[in-house]
Amino acid sequence: MSDIGSVGVLGAGLMGSGIAPSAAAAGFRTVARDVGEEQLARGRKAIEGSLARLVEKGKLDAATRDAALGRLTLTTDLSAVTACDLIIEAVTEDLAIKNALWRELDATAAPATIFASNTSSLTIAAMAAATGRPDRVVGLHFFNPVPLMPLVEVVRTVTTSAETVERVVAFARRLGKEPVLAKDSSGFIVNLLLVPFLLDAVRALERGVATTADLDRAMQLGCGHPMGPLTLLDFVGLDTVCRIAEIMFDEYRETRYAPPPLLRRMVLAGMYGRKSGRGFYDYSATPPVPAALGL
Repeated sequence: MSDIGSVGVLGAGLMGSGIAPSAAAAGFRTVARDVGEEQLARGRKAIEGSLARLVEKGKLDAATRDAALGRLTLTTDLSAVTACDLIIEAVTEDLAIKNALWRELDATAAPATIFASNTSSLTIAAMAAATGRPDRVVGLHFFNPVPLMPLVEVVRTVTTSAETVERVVAFARRLGKEPVLAKDSSGFIVNLLLVPFLLDAVRALERGVATTADLDRAMQLGCGHPMGPLTLLDFVGLDTVCRIAEIMFDEYRETRYAPPPLLRRMVLAGMYGRKSGRGFYDYSATPPVPAALGL
């Protein structure tokens, strides 16, 4: 069993810009690829900012940061990742887009290269089936913000080999992460349990059980959660959670995974949470205040 020495990251967005510097800081030669120069420029800014914050917090020294940047290449050339031992996909949550990348890479990447998806809700088997290497396709689900969150879900399909799982688990540990093994079912462990909780919070707000602030405060003080469910929805992105819920509802056909009408309306209105400036809270105020939702 050969060690992983180089890592390709597909996508330099929110997750990719966290995965790539984490791999580079752990000593891996890392190539991050995105489709355009504008996306790469945003990714580079996010990566440099992330590493700078780790230095400020004392979690990384300046020499390690500089070495990480020296090991990291950003490119729009998909062929640049084909020589990597491990390719991690972190593009938009759309199976057709993911599988188009996997099919193209399957034809050019080395036979021993492992394909890993950072999907949070799609099944890994649906991607493995698009390749000629189903034994070397695995889920590797990181959590945001990647440099700070210790958990990684390692997802094994019915065709993933034991060697692939072992190599990916070792890789996660070299990043300083704590890997947990999950079965290949939509949502894996965390989202399988978390998404219904978040959707129930939206339903409680719809029904007038309590105000936005009181729902959040109750779960923080009563259950010891670091942030309330509506604040967490804003942090993750309402559009992201709505899409994940739709995928999980399609998989399980259980009403607890169906996005509530309020969540759908907010997404249609462009109220995505922190990234759009308004969700369940209005972020134009300091500190943010509950948004008027017409309830």
